[in-house]
Amino acid sequence: MRADDRAQDPGRSGPGGTDGAGAADVDRQRGVATKTRPKVERPARFKVVLYNDDYTPMEFVVALLQQVFSKPPAEATQLMLQIHHQGAGIAGVYVLEIAETKVATVHRLAEERGHPLRAGMELE
Repeated sequence: MRADDRAQDPGRSGPGGTDGAGAADVDRQRGVATKTRPKVERPARFKVVLYNDDYTPMEFVVALLQQVFSKPPAEATQLMLQIHHQGAGIAGVYVLEIAETKVATVHRLAEERGHPLRAGMELE
């Protein structure tokens, strides 16, 4: 913007004005444009843990791992065996809301079929 144009535009004041627009014009002319981005924290993640019991059929656990946690058949079988032998196993790691939904889904499906399978969450 030329000095003549500034004088004709009542909304802007020149370099001697009190609104500081002159300093901003100088920064724009130099190509300086800085903006700091706020640092965004990653949301907390939770492990969904399945616990072993003596009554839930292994086939049900494998099917549940495939359906609810999208595990391929071989991985679901391996994880089911880990849960069976070690007493618990991590089915997946998710943000809070998804982990809560997965746990609730496990409980609902197990109860619908009369199995005592339990799941829980632990902070990663």
